[in-house]
Amino acid sequence: MPDGNAILRATMGRITLYILRQLVTGTVLVTVGLLCILWLTQSLRFIDLIVNEGASVGTFLSLTGLLLPNFLIFVLPISLFGVVLFSYNKLNTDRELVVMRAAGLSPLGLARPALLLAGVLSLTGWFLTLYAVPESVRAFREMQWTVRNDVGRLLIREGAFNTVMPGVTVYVRSRLASGVLQGLLVQDSRKPEQTVTLMAERGALLAGEHGPRVLMVNGNRQEVTTGTGQMSLLYFDSYTLDLKTSSSGEKSDRFRDARERPLSELLTIHSGSDASVSENDIHRFRIEAHQRIANPLSAISLTLIALAFLLTGSFDRRGSGKRLLFAVGALVLVEILMIGSGNMAVKSLLLIPLIYLSVLLPGGLALLVLVRPQVLRYLLRRK
Repeated sequence: MPDGNAILRATMGRITLYILRQLVTGTVLVTVGLLCILWLTQSLRFIDLIVNEGASVGTFLSLTGLLLPNFLIFVLPISLFGVVLFSYNKLNTDRELVVMRAAGLSPLGLARPALLLAGVLSLTGWFLTLYAVPESVRAFREMQWTVRNDVGRLLIREGAFNTVMPGVTVYVRSRLASGVLQGLLVQDSRKPEQTVTLMAERGALLAGEHGPRVLMVNGNRQEVTTGTGQMSLLYFDSYTLDLKTSSSGEKSDRFRDARERPLSELLTIHSGSDASVSENDIHRFRIEAHQRIANPLSAISLTLIALAFLLTGSFDRRGSGKRLLFAVGALVLVEILMIGSGNMAVKSLLLIPLIYLSVLLPGGLALLVLVRPQVLRYLLRRK
């Protein structure tokens, strides 16, 4: 005769798989949908790379694709929270939760599939924050630098005025297959008080140490002095115009922000080891490091909050609208606490424990409600 405990364990296993299947499918669909929306809205900022910088569609897709790991950090916990609310509310509406409770499952037992998925997403979040996001941000910055400074990507259209960079306009009558530019006109107004116009019979775009350059042959340089209106004219056989801007420079000189530095560097760097890093930068680095450790746990905390609102009350024929609203309100409150704790810690590193409390405390309270539902009922009665 089959053992009663074995039957109960088998029943719980089937129920866990049944709920887990719904949660995984819903989380994947919602995450993909939110990622597509975020990618479309953020990629519009980089359309100018194709229009003005001459970047290819492949480069554009690669550049914007590097933003996806950073989006996943924020999307995964919220997607799981929404799917848990929807799935368990549907189970409650269809009376399935009533049957499962009658079969002997406790609120914590019903929460098991959601917590398993939340644990997996937390591990995924740590992989993203500790490795994937820093690498993707670094690659994004370097690719963006290359696109904006690589001479091979500058788009020069024949018979049109091309703004190759802010303050520099180039006109080319024709362009040969060898890359030689014929009939050049360059207007350099990067310094408003020193506007220079250059004309040349022919020229070419060259790659320089600090960015692209324009080499011109057989031409003249015209400069009008501000105030007096006096024009100086210089004829040349060969002239080179450097297209380096104040924000351009070698990749090694580019300041790396907190998001593209590894965790070990964020925790150990100090002003003595890097002269380019200020005390404010060190504060931001420390906060970024602790947020990378704490924030992935929000997937578990938000899941516990959603479960605490849906699994601890009795069945209500009128629906669970109020509980859903309270759960969404709790989500907003937790997000505000997470952002606020980071902003407060910027002023003093002694407040860094608030980063962990803002993530762990709401989840701990929700877990207490799941394990001891009578605590919530007692508080509500006292209220």
